[in-house]
Amino acid sequence: MHIVFLQTEDTSTQVNKLRWCPYFKMLAKMEENNQWREAGLKRKYPEDRGRMRGEVSGRGGAGERGEDEGRNRGREAGERGEDGEGKRGGAGGRGGGEGGGAKKRLDALSVGYFRRVGERLSEGFTEDEEKVLFVENVLTEVKGQAALVAMDVTGSVTLQRLLPLASPGQVGEVLAELGGESGSDFKTVSCDKCGGHVLESALRQMPRWREKSSSEEKTATTEGDSETEEGDCGILEAQVLSLCHVVMEHCAEFIRHTHGSHVARTLIHLLAGCLGPARTDTARPGVKDRNVTTQLTYFEAPTSFWWELKTLSTSLMDNVNVCVTDAVASTVFQTMLTVCHRNRPKLCKLLTKGIVEYLTSLSSAPGVSPLLVFLKDQASSRLIEIVLQLSHKALLRDLYKNHLQGQLVTLAIHPIANFPIQRLTAASTNYKVFLKVFDELAEGLEAILAAGHMGVIVQLTDSCAEREDKQGEMMQRLLNAFHCAEPASRHTACLPLFLSLLTHEVYYSSEAVEGNTQTERPLSSICYHGSRLVQSLAKFKDRSLLLNSLRSLTPADHLTLGTDQSGSHVLQLLVTSSSDKGRGKILRRLEGQYVQMACSRYGSRVLEAVWNSATVPQRQSIAKELVPCETQLRSGQFSRHVWAKFALTHFVKRKAQWQEVQTGESKKRKLFSDILE
Repeated sequence: MHIVFLQTEDTSTQVNKLRWCPYFKMLAKMEENNQWREAGLKRKYPEDRGRMRGEVSGRGGAGERGEDEGRNRGREAGERGEDGEGKRGGAGGRGGGEGGGAKKRLDALSVGYFRRVGERLSEGFTEDEEKVLFVENVLTEVKGQAALVAMDVTGSVTLQRLLPLASPGQVGEVLAELGGESGSDFKTVSCDKCGGHVLESALRQMPRWREKSSSEEKTATTEGDSETEEGDCGILEAQVLSLCHVVMEHCAEFIRHTHGSHVARTLIHLLAGCLGPARTDTARPGVKDRNVTTQLTYFEAPTSFWWELKTLSTSLMDNVNVCVTDAVASTVFQTMLTVCHRNRPKLCKLLTKGIVEYLTSLSSAPGVSPLLVFLKDQASSRLIEIVLQLSHKALLRDLYKNHLQGQLVTLAIHPIANFPIQRLTAASTNYKVFLKVFDELAEGLEAILAAGHMGVIVQLTDSCAEREDKQGEMMQRLLNAFHCAEPASRHTACLPLFLSLLTHEVYYSSEAVEGNTQTERPLSSICYHGSRLVQSLAKFKDRSLLLNSLRSLTPADHLTLGTDQSGSHVLQLLVTSSSDKGRGKILRRLEGQYVQMACSRYGSRVLEAVWNSATVPQRQSIAKELVPCETQLRSGQFSRHVWAKFALTHFVKRKAQWQEVQTGESKKRKLFSDILE
């Protein structure tokens, strides 16, 4: 069906001809009914309902799909409103358009056309010439109604997929039409739930701004060709700058708007010469790992972008009161700080200093720093986290001395403020102020553990791993907090206690009586944060307490630790980071458990890591235990990979050759390890 619409001839002429076809009349009515239902109105052609169903059902699947999709969208719109603002609210309701009128929508034939364009894009193109011609034809249809197409659900999705195939000049022309003559229309499109995605997709094509000129410089033969290429590149740059001016003019509205803020963040990335990952429909809002660093792709940005970035940062500082109190606006400022930290460090330093000066200048209760109030606020604490993470030494020292000293434990047990404290601990690791931060947090270690804020404890331990002077004190503080410091016989129980985050009395269900020995209890209750704590402690210079506790475990406990989702990381780190002699002691405790580990999802990974770090005699010992269970290992989901990677078939048939290969691999690994060190 789409072939009729996508020929190189004048498509509008073909559409006019097809309007007289009864089948397309039915499609048009059906699309109009769908659009009326989306707006929360009654069916425009109620008398044609049965006739349309009967006629379309005999024609093919496209009409049925269109009617089903329209019915579903209409029912959803009636239940929650077009923009989630109620049954009669939002842009799609009776008064949803500007000035109280109905929102303008694409006509039915246009919606069907762009749906078929999307289907054609899914099929792909075999030749570049075909793709170029297709894109040109579709953009010709978009011309004159770009805003309507961008703010339509079907048109928006199609444009998002089409723009990456267009040239920079074509993308610039689309942006020029979306913005209007003065660029003022950018605000309307950016703040639309569909149009915002199209603008983001168009902005993300900016890294290709030199693509056309660089690819055609070799074939350009006339001065006119070069001027055309420069003009195409200049269109895209000019439109990005135009959008930047609109954002600065309406800064407060953009950064507070759910959809407009995403456009502003993408724009900031571009002005800084980098590009973040694209938004996906599968990403769940509000679910984000605080410790994951966003991967940025850098490109050479036009010189004009650098000046606009500074101007835009000034606009954000003028609206810092909004960024501090509004959760959506806060993310825009966080993006600005993040991109400036690497590309514009001086600008980042000015911004972080300006934010702190604003927060600390506000009035509060006598004797209480206003910063403490913002640290406990969900919206502003996120911004303060980034400020602490990117702050320089002098600013960190000033923050601690004048605002945070004596308050760290109180903040660490707060459900929101504990996250900025983690960033403060990490940022101050290499500075003298860390010694004061450590002393203050160490005093309240047990209170923080009782509050369940293990992120603070793990981060403090990670920082101590980088500072040898505090490692011994940190270990002693932990032993005291878990009630296994005295008597000394309890030291061997520290590993199970750390892994389970339970005190000695709770873990062994006995009262703390000096001189008593704990009853035997199988290793259990291994938790994620306990695993993270032990992994941090395993990076300490003196790990004797952990290793002695590990060796005191039974072989069954070793198997439990190695096959647990969280515990397997601990065993792997302790074994692989040990010396050959220390590794041999641990492996002797694992003898008789290798087959079960190989058959486990997590144990098989531990076994592979142990194999890679083991000596040739240690590998032979492991292989001798695995080979008799060949049938079981070859048929297992995870163990068959162990059998193949360990080359156990060659161990059985050509043992001498296998030993020679393993010796060579061991030498290579040691050589690479020495080079890396």
